[in-house]
Amino acid sequence: MKKPKLTVVGAGPGDIDLITIKAIKTLKTADVVLYDALVNEKLLEYINPKAEKIFVGKRRGCYKYKQEQINELIVARAKSYKHVVRLKGGDPFIFGRGAEEMEYAASFGLDVAVVPGISSALAVAAYQNIPLTKRGSSESFWVITGTTKEHKISRDIELAAKSNATIVVLMGMSKLPQIVKLFQAEGKHNLPVAIIQNGTTSKERIGIGTVDTIEKVVAEKALENPAIIVLGEVVKHRDLLHKVLEKETLNAALEV
Repeated sequence: MKKPKLTVVGAGPGDIDLITIKAIKTLKTADVVLYDALVNEKLLEYINPKAEKIFVGKRRGCYKYKQEQINELIVARAKSYKHVVRLKGGDPFIFGRGAEEMEYAASFGLDVAVVPGISSALAVAAYQNIPLTKRGSSESFWVITGTTKEHKISRDIELAAKSNATIVVLMGMSKLPQIVKLFQAEGKHNLPVAIIQNGTTSKERIGIGTVDTIEKVVAEKALENPAIIVLGEVVKHRDLLHKVLEKETLNAALEV
């Protein structure tokens, strides 16, 4: 008999083509799949057709299952069906609680494994032509949760605001006014900011501004979760690239 097993799988940031081949192979071997709200439902087509599919999605203010219930469900299903796959948006080790679920499962004797995914922290910005590092603009980047488990703003954002690094904030829209104040306190009023909602999907929307104007941009465009916040000089690259492309297009048209 197979030993009960949990495999935590990263589904990527939303575009179904950004899931890995290994993740697809794992889904095909699953007996049960527990999937989150941020997982593109088209990915469910890759699952073993005989597998049980359970939606355990969690979003702010809406919880299908509490985390404790998900942990218990993983163990119960693994001992009954053997191979449970926990499918999570992005990368399960980047604010995805994948490590916690694996520790819980291992404490009950389950084999555990992880299949990394492409994090929204990287891919969403890239899809909008925003590099997190760029020679002459940014030598490093921070990826920070905007909201801690106590529902407070992360103290790391205050530290990050003092640096010259690119800052990527996940789950931070509800804390945007506080984030803005922290950067204003460091004199970074004109620092470029991008907010990208539903990144890498057909519903993607973006707002570009500065620390001083981004709240107004968000209000005008009605941007909301799920979204990431990118703060840094690298945000300018998107506009620079567009200008280069427009110039090349114009030159090509004049040559015809």
